[in-house]
Amino acid sequence: MNVDQLLRDTLREQAAEQPPAAAGFTDRVLAVRRRRRTRRIATAAVAAVVAVAVGVGVPLLDSGKQDVRPSGGGGDVVRDKERQAHPDQSPPRDEISAGGTTLAGYFIPETVVKTPTSAVYERTYHLLNPRTGKYAEAADWSWVAVAPGVKTAAVLERDLPVSRIGLLDLTTGKVRRWIQVDHEVAGLTFSRDGRKLVATTYSDNPDLREKPTGSTEWGQPMKFSRTGFFVLDVASGAGAWTEVKAGGGPGDLAGGTFMNTRQDFALTDDGRYVWEGSPMEPGYVFYDLTGKKVPVPDGEKYLSWFVAAGKSPDGKLVAGEFAGKKWKTSSWLVDAGTGDKTEVRGQQLLAWVGNSRLIAWDIGENDKNEFHQRLVLVTVGSDKEVPLSGFREGKDGDAGRWEPLFAQP
Repeated sequence: MNVDQLLRDTLREQAAEQPPAAAGFTDRVLAVRRRRRTRRIATAAVAAVVAVAVGVGVPLLDSGKQDVRPSGGGGDVVRDKERQAHPDQSPPRDEISAGGTTLAGYFIPETVVKTPTSAVYERTYHLLNPRTGKYAEAADWSWVAVAPGVKTAAVLERDLPVSRIGLLDLTTGKVRRWIQVDHEVAGLTFSRDGRKLVATTYSDNPDLREKPTGSTEWGQPMKFSRTGFFVLDVASGAGAWTEVKAGGGPGDLAGGTFMNTRQDFALTDDGRYVWEGSPMEPGYVFYDLTGKKVPVPDGEKYLSWFVAAGKSPDGKLVAGEFAGKKWKTSSWLVDAGTGDKTEVRGQQLLAWVGNSRLIAWDIGENDKNEFHQRLVLVTVGSDKEVPLSGFREGKDGDAGRWEPLFAQP
């Protein structure tokens, strides 16, 4: 097996537990596939896939108003919207942004042991205060989705699943309103425009881990507890729950479907459908809002579950997988209509900056360590990339490696 195949295989392994990499998603977890117990990958590609929260408008938390964003003045920081980079900081302490796309926060993952055979994959979040331009720990939350505008985040408390969703003011660090739900939630993502919130429901914590007798690694339990989803109006909190039945567990082929303990939903850009990533080809499943499976909608055929950047804002390009052709580390961009490919620099594409630039993970020019990554800004058709953060240390899955969350204006 050559290096390119190893890199692609690792990407798919990492994506196997992830929510779909659609616009509006905030988070990805590190996947631990059972096949790693029998075959070690000598050269691994990239860190866990992250989600991207993108859009243009964010509704008010309080009904009757039009915007959740703080008004100008009163101590708001004036920002250079073209680029704020801190190549000496990892994890970052000060705001990182490019062309209006902002690193809204990051989390540090840890597998917390509960008993000799059970554990929980937990995230410690650090969120951007849009007034101070600093990242601060937000340890109360097990899951965070940042809305477009980087003023509001939807949050879930510890001990998933939970029966309420908080709408957090990122400037004050306080929850402005709670949305109560009658089916417990463990995953969240905003729609592209920020006006809807998709909440994936579970009967048990999808981040549980187990260590079978005789094993030295933590893996997913053989249990699948997802029950369905809400599509909630952020301004009012109203929305219906839809049941989506699914059988089988991780490693099981139940009815031809390979499932993972965390299998979250995201909303398509037009708001007509939700979709989930799938480890089975073609890599995704689409549903209408009643929970009925539907054919792949127009423009979604080349969507890649394990690439976080998803579709460009104009919908014409789709961020694709590792390429490694023209450059040592590069990725494909796929024409959403024709499937034609264009190569762009970057080991893993994380977030769009307009329609011709992206934020990506990449290694240094002469670096041979595939895990020694930093955030960079890349441009379609250009050989150059601009460093945005310092390098992450350690290997994929190591404690302390930070995973980014992005948002657009």
